[in-house]
Amino acid sequence: MAQDYKLKDITSLADIKDMDKVECEVEGIQDGKVLLVKYNGQVHAMTPKCTHYGAPLKLGVVAPEGRITCPWHGACFNVETGDVEDAPAPNALKKFEVFEKNGAVYINASEADIKSAQRDPAVKCSASQQEKLVIVGGGSGTFGVVQAIRENKYKGAITVITREPNLIIDRTKLSKALIADAAKIQWRPEEWYKEASIEVAHDDVTGVDFQKKTVTTKSGKSYPYTKLVLATGGVPRTLPLEGFKDLGNIFVLRTIPDVQAIHQALGEQKNKKVVVIGSSFIGMEVGNCLAKENDVTIVGMEKAPMERVMGEQVGRIFQGNLEKAGVKFKLSASVDKATPSSGDSSKVGAVHLKDGTVLPADLVILGVGVRPATDFLQGNPSVTLEQDGSIKTNEHFAVPGLNDDVFAIGDIATYPYHGPGADQDKGTYTRIEHWNVAQNAGRGVARAIIHSGSLQSLKPKAFIPIFWSALGAQLRYCGSTVGGWDDLVMKGEPQNAKFAAYYCKGDTVVAVATMGMDPVMVKCAELMRRKNMPTKSQIQSGVDVLTVGVPESVRI
Repeated sequence: MAQDYKLKDITSLADIKDMDKVECEVEGIQDGKVLLVKYNGQVHAMTPKCTHYGAPLKLGVVAPEGRITCPWHGACFNVETGDVEDAPAPNALKKFEVFEKNGAVYINASEADIKSAQRDPAVKCSASQQEKLVIVGGGSGTFGVVQAIRENKYKGAITVITREPNLIIDRTKLSKALIADAAKIQWRPEEWYKEASIEVAHDDVTGVDFQKKTVTTKSGKSYPYTKLVLATGGVPRTLPLEGFKDLGNIFVLRTIPDVQAIHQALGEQKNKKVVVIGSSFIGMEVGNCLAKENDVTIVGMEKAPMERVMGEQVGRIFQGNLEKAGVKFKLSASVDKATPSSGDSSKVGAVHLKDGTVLPADLVILGVGVRPATDFLQGNPSVTLEQDGSIKTNEHFAVPGLNDDVFAIGDIATYPYHGPGADQDKGTYTRIEHWNVAQNAGRGVARAIIHSGSLQSLKPKAFIPIFWSALGAQLRYCGSTVGGWDDLVMKGEPQNAKFAAYYCKGDTVVAVATMGMDPVMVKCAELMRRKNMPTKSQIQSGVDVLTVGVPESVRI
């Protein structure tokens, strides 16, 4: 039952300045807190933590149109309603009535609401059958679509077709923590889908007839659609080398069954010799995770981990972090073959490098990238795949030539990016493989479907790509180097793995990576979105991005 609760150490709402964020303790509730934000002359009381991973929103960024951005991963909320605006937040913020009384400030709320500190989006729906939305895929992009479209009161029937045996999970937890129980990282329980009238079919799509508007599956079923979203994600690459096709205990890492198989190979005692091939995000994350209880060696072709994306200087910082955790590296190295174990010729026993190095291996994990999961569209007369197997889309993620009825998002989508460093008129086409980008694209597609009658005049929802990684410390990154970069400006204490790295093309900052310097990254993402990011010259001269004003207009 709701009642009035006094807020500690605040006596007047007038003391809070516009756009300020003040976290307050709630008297009478252990560990109870709320966040006060003044926007447009009114003070709002809300959940103090992001609903994604619990980041303190008092360190977030408030924008002039009334959004507050999480300082860790870029989730955005509407200050006035608490609603989710951008991924990866699954739930909205709780909002509370706030007022002055007897020389103090109070909120009206129930103890349960203050403690739960978040609310599920209102997605209950009795679907009509006139509109039929079919979504192919069971990952982050699909989650963005289904949640946002029901939030926006779409009444059509929704069917999700996924090849995975589980409901949508937080896939980022697979490589970072090797969690093998889907129930522990499932974003929504089965009941949520039922309440939202979302049918989930665990099946494999084999083809699409874009003229008849039907999707066919391996089980022989056919699903008609009025709108179709393709969100099939990526297929992990393997190595076409001797031993890698035939030997056991060589794994990719994409799904819950993959993680379960890795755990089985590790066994209860652990202390296994693990060779991770690939020094990009998946390889580095899983190597970092396994090093606590095993002997881990990461093999990479680059001079430093993630050199192609992050540069050698930043890559060396990541390498140092993981070496402190016990990970060993073989860099500037090429794999030659895998050979069997002397004890069991059906399983891997060693990885051989081309320089003659032999790495004993009880198991091998491949982190050598993914390719777009579009095999079911090969040879389809209605869609021409890009050279890498992806699907080219417009700014709404609609596939050209299909009457704005078909959309592609996530790992399979090549879309026009308009951030810094890109072609500002047409955009620069890019494909970005990350959870957050897929989910924001899904939310954008939901909006496009809702406004399908006026899609040509609908302005695409602007977002800057954001991703993160666990590399001995938390890496945060925004922007894109799709147009290339030619210089790197480092701030902070790189020698202590505390830094802000500004990737520049000419005088334009095109991407920013940080460790231990929250909320620099999300402030930069907001400034990029509004074309107000400081230049390379300004950063070099000492401009602090946290003090730069956020203009009202969004111009990306």
